[in-house]
Amino acid sequence: MRETQSRRDEGTADTTSLHERERGLLWHPYGALSDGSHFAVSGASGPRVDLVDREGRRLTALDAMSSWWSVVHGYRHPDIDEAVARQLESFSHVMFGGLTHAPAVGLAERLVAVTPAGLDHVFLADSGSVSVEVALKLAVQHQRALGRTRGRFLALRGAYHGDTTGAMSVCDPVTSMHADFNAVLTPQVFAPLPPGPHASDAELHEWCAAVDALCDRHGHELAGIIVEPLFQGAGGMRPYHVRALQHLRTRAGELGAVLIADEIATGFGRTGSAFASERAGITPDIMCVGKALTGGYMTLAAVLCTAEIAQVISDSSHRALMHGPTFMANPLACAAACASLDLLFDTSDGQPAWARSITRLSRGLRTHLAPAATLPGVADVRVVGGIGVIEMRERVDIGAVTATAAQHGVWLRPFGTNIYTMPPYIAADDDIERIATAMAAAAGGQP
Repeated sequence: MRETQSRRDEGTADTTSLHERERGLLWHPYGALSDGSHFAVSGASGPRVDLVDREGRRLTALDAMSSWWSVVHGYRHPDIDEAVARQLESFSHVMFGGLTHAPAVGLAERLVAVTPAGLDHVFLADSGSVSVEVALKLAVQHQRALGRTRGRFLALRGAYHGDTTGAMSVCDPVTSMHADFNAVLTPQVFAPLPPGPHASDAELHEWCAAVDALCDRHGHELAGIIVEPLFQGAGGMRPYHVRALQHLRTRAGELGAVLIADEIATGFGRTGSAFASERAGITPDIMCVGKALTGGYMTLAAVLCTAEIAQVISDSSHRALMHGPTFMANPLACAAACASLDLLFDTSDGQPAWARSITRLSRGLRTHLAPAATLPGVADVRVVGGIGVIEMRERVDIGAVTATAAQHGVWLRPFGTNIYTMPPYIAADDDIERIATAMAAAAGGQP
């Protein structure tokens, strides 16, 4: 029976039946079991996905979300398809304990080459959240190896670092939807929201003074400081001032705490530089990357660290970073990631491909989103690299925004007060115009 059902789903079977079959069966992210509002996906290619609604209506929509910021090259990219298929001809998976393989080594070499200088050692993790867990463990292990019993972290209000236990503990304790789990979370230290990109010297001075006071009070407890560099993603789509990140880098060094840069959303060009840390002219002690790493083909993330961190761990009694997931360095994921990085950092036209794409996307978003600033209820319109945001004064109706955008041939998934896009890097100029038009229509409550 299960085999028959599976085969029925493989082709172009009655996609509309999925809505009823999954209702009460599958949970979706932050969704109720009874929620039957989802679109069914029947295919995807390039920047577009083929969708079917509950009434059986079919539409093809631009994926303005890049499937939560990961499918930067679009769907079914021939280079990544070929890399995964080629790897399948050899082997799809082996344990990484006691074994190694070319896709993992090649990926580590590529990551060291493209990330900020000094991040020379790589740990491959299952997902973005797991990479944050590994980074926190690495920071604590580093302190233990130095004879210190530090185990807390300084994070930022508005932060979002993932949904696993350690990652939840360094998310904003009020706005990140994790308040129900406080009983199992380590209490961390939270600095105020960092000032925006255009903050005055007085505002920056006040914020730095508040950070200094926390560091003076808790420095002896802090294993590290963790930040999303220069742009807070799921915590509010907020850019912040470069001097705030530079100050955190300085304070981490003074305290003997490691600076962890969570570049899972900001990495690989999305904010306008290869990695957001580079815009501040800093190198973190530990960096997490993910999402666009495999071009959205499968789950994989990486943790990179400096030689100093690695040496302290190597000289400790454990000698190893104490983490080892079953699917660590999955060869298929590594092969996809190698192909994705080759595409992102291709310089055949004189500059990295990601830079050409982001320059073009940013220009289009600025042009076509600007009129939305005059709409009633709009608090702000902002563009950071390849990210466009219409911030509303009130929380948005997710269903209404999604439905309006779909009528314009665009797939959006807003949250909180934000209607936003992180389009695939391959999106054409007219695609960006359509996305901006759909966002403005949704913000204005228009069909």
